[in-house]
Amino acid sequence: MKKKATALLAATLMLGTILVGCGNKNSDSDKGGTKHTVALVTDGGGIDDKSFNQSAWEGMKAWGKQHDLKKGVNGYNYAQSNSDSDFTPNVNKLVKAKYQTIFGIGYKLAPVIEKTSKQNPDTHFAIIDEVVKGRKNVASVTFKTEQSSFLAGVAAAKTTKTNKVGFVGGIKSDVITTFEKGFIQGVHAVNPKISVDVKYVGSFTKADVGNSLASAMYNNGADVIFHAAGGSGSGVFTAAKDKSKNGKKVWVIGVDQDQKADGKYKGGNVTLASAVKEVGNSVKDLANKSMNDKFPGGKVVTYQLKDKGVDLINDNMPESTQKAVQQYKDKIINGDITVKAE
Repeated sequence: MKKKATALLAATLMLGTILVGCGNKNSDSDKGGTKHTVALVTDGGGIDDKSFNQSAWEGMKAWGKQHDLKKGVNGYNYAQSNSDSDFTPNVNKLVKAKYQTIFGIGYKLAPVIEKTSKQNPDTHFAIIDEVVKGRKNVASVTFKTEQSSFLAGVAAAKTTKTNKVGFVGGIKSDVITTFEKGFIQGVHAVNPKISVDVKYVGSFTKADVGNSLASAMYNNGADVIFHAAGGSGSGVFTAAKDKSKNGKKVWVIGVDQDQKADGKYKGGNVTLASAVKEVGNSVKDLANKSMNDKFPGGKVVTYQLKDKGVDLINDNMPESTQKAVQQYKDKIINGDITVKAE
């Protein structure tokens, strides 16, 4: 009799445990809880580059907060790449940790994403700023950065007093030249007589070289420089602040994020505007789509001015310049102006 009672008690406790487990699952569902996990792999810039990678990471953190998730294997995470050789082990590390959606931040990760996606067909991958063809589990994300760069060119042309402006790029590639080409078109739409000095750092992580190139441009008479150089762009800001502190007011147009804070110095600010690229918004958008079984695998998703995927943020533009930028922006959105990417 005692054995039967013990067995009955054990069965009752087991049933209670099962019911509690079921109750918790339903409760999580009612609260909108999710087990979906996402992660990203940076390029050489890092999540604190005040540019491309940082925008992506901030978007991912915002997505995690929206869904009450924390950094780690059960939520969201990142893998830092200090060099190109880190790409493959970083992507593989995140796959092994069973993240369901993995972002490659930057065109340089495309070959690794393409290869790894074939080996892991059940994992969703997204590549930023490049197109991976023929893979149903890869979404390719592109931005019409030539449009926001055109507006940067308008702002520079309306601001320069010397009729000399500059462009400093990171690594010369199809992606970065869209910034250059758009910028030149915008400058010359306002005044075709303005000269545009173009230089490339050859890296996204060499602020000293960015500083040297920008200093040379300012010394040669340029008074506005647009940079698309990632972490190397911090050197452009340093050069501008040094020049402005010494009595010659010059300007920088930032990139990817609003870089007004980067231009601040005692006595002023050198950030004229910022050509933002909403990488963070694209990360949030695709993470949500993946979580809701609407992942656009095999497709190219393009963000542009009309859907606020790119834009020019006013930091220190006067009202007249801002008005001119808005007029050109409206023309691009309405199709009256087509900005060429090449």
